[in-house]
Amino acid sequence: MAALFRGSRNLLLRRNKHVDLAFVTQRSMASKTPVGFIGLGNMGSPMAKNLLKNGYPVIATDVFPESCKALQDMGAQVVHSPSEVAEKADRIITMLPSSPNVIEVYTGPNGILKKVKKGTLLIDSSTIDPAVSKEMAVAAEKMGAVFMDAPVSGGVGAASLAKLTFMVGGVEEEYKAAQELLTCMGANVLYCGQVGTGQAAKVCNNMLLAIGMIGTAETMNLGIRLGLDPKLLAKILNMSSGRCWSSDTYNPVPGVMEGVPSANNYQGGFGTTLMAKDLGLAQNTATNTKTPIPLGSLAHQIFRVMCSRGFANKDFSSVFQFLREEESQ
Repeated sequence: MAALFRGSRNLLLRRNKHVDLAFVTQRSMASKTPVGFIGLGNMGSPMAKNLLKNGYPVIATDVFPESCKALQDMGAQVVHSPSEVAEKADRIITMLPSSPNVIEVYTGPNGILKKVKKGTLLIDSSTIDPAVSKEMAVAAEKMGAVFMDAPVSGGVGAASLAKLTFMVGGVEEEYKAAQELLTCMGANVLYCGQVGTGQAAKVCNNMLLAIGMIGTAETMNLGIRLGLDPKLLAKILNMSSGRCWSSDTYNPVPGVMEGVPSANNYQGGFGTTLMAKDLGLAQNTATNTKTPIPLGSLAHQIFRVMCSRGFANKDFSSVFQFLREEESQ
């Protein structure tokens, strides 16, 4: 029945490094059949809400049941496990913290692949090791499903406003079917190549983001110590060649901008623990490809130290506060 709801199949033989599919589903762009969503944290919750706002019935679950309440109040159906989601939906999006979480949700005792229907489209928007994405794609293919990696950039604010950027890896013939759903949650949806390339793009982006945030924090701290008003310094930077996202959109100095974590004691946003995790992914992939990343490695160490100094649950822009505290020691 799943195939009937999701459109006719074109016989299409495609062989590549990771996928050997005889049938690739062409899903109707007008389809409003249920979409499964697993992982309702800071990012997943607003993403799932935007699917509801666009008229898609959502079937959701999360390891923390209390995370489901707001979505349930909006009309989503809440179930107890990923396997239950897979029983009820043939398009599923996952948004999870790390590679082990993804492996558990897909292949665990109550995982998606225990009950997945043939032809199901699985879209993982977690930020994980590209190698794990490839492993999940192989496991999904064995069950007759299609797995795509589609990590995001933009943070909680962009998730709430449906302005995320999605970096998509997977079977190209399935890209339009994924794009139909992802455009409900993001302003930019980019096809990167085969499974794992979306994760590769995200790892590169987050390494640069971490380096840029540290540089912005150091610069602002130096300017303040030299007697400059932080708002004036930020204004000058954002009119000059030093301008970057961390300075003009997500400034780490309290009082410079409103509506960012630095204005709220670094609560919310993108946690230091998650940034350290992503930099670990960058370090691993750099090691595997013998790529020198001296600044990326240093950034990884800085955020790891922050996690051990009480900043683990604060937004990663709290690196400014960390540097200030280091001065006083």
